[in-house]
Amino acid sequence: MPDQVPAVATKPLRVGLFATCLVDLMRPRVGFAAAKLLEDVGCVVEVPAQTCCGQPAFNSGDRSTARELAMQAIKAFEPYDYVVMPSGSCAGQVIVHYPELFEGDAAWLPRARALAAKTFELTVFLSDVLKAAPRARFEGSITYHDSCSGLRELGIKAQPRKLLAGVEGLSVVEMKDPDVCCGFGGTFCVKYPDVSNKIVGKKTGNIAASGASTLLAGDLGCLMNMAGKLSREGKEIRVRHIAEVLAGMGDEPAIGEPER
Repeated sequence: MPDQVPAVATKPLRVGLFATCLVDLMRPRVGFAAAKLLEDVGCVVEVPAQTCCGQPAFNSGDRSTARELAMQAIKAFEPYDYVVMPSGSCAGQVIVHYPELFEGDAAWLPRARALAAKTFELTVFLSDVLKAAPRARFEGSITYHDSCSGLRELGIKAQPRKLLAGVEGLSVVEMKDPDVCCGFGGTFCVKYPDVSNKIVGKKTGNIAASGASTLLAGDLGCLMNMAGKLSREGKEIRVRHIAEVLAGMGDEPAIGEPER
């Protein structure tokens, strides 16, 4: 993450929402929730034409494709005051790995660093930059999973819990080992499905043992992985992205449920 949080300007902030592939393709509601949260605190939100951040290519060792996708993202999001992403792993790709991709490139490295410096994961932006307190209500108990990239690359842990503490009607029940991997790991779950399944099985056991009725996290890949396993195990625990609850959209169908 940047060493210093940029000061918030007095004029409305122009924020580019980097929605991420999974949100766009699998659960657009998370993108709408993120936009609502940002607009509710006075930001001007725009969603420029965008593609993948390049994380799957980067993690697979395809640096050439990762660079091409990074260049597209840099050009798309350069005009904005800030870039906000409802995903710790995708934000980590931009903040941590974009500068790595352009080491020694006099033309692109400064641009990659500039984008990294103004890019934030959603809960970090709301909590640490805007000092926002979203107004929402959610009846029930939740347990929170700390996704690996957000936690280990960006230090995201206190921010989502701080924001959830302001939600009326909600109680947070910590599961055992909330910071242990769910087994998704992007392409890891495809390359090593048996290992991945064992890891997520331990995670769903801890989720169920918490007694919470809803599971939240900040990365859709992790959420889909855990929601799928919970469903296969017959556990009636609803799964949502944290943005949905913070935006007051917690009464809509959860991940894996049919749309009304």
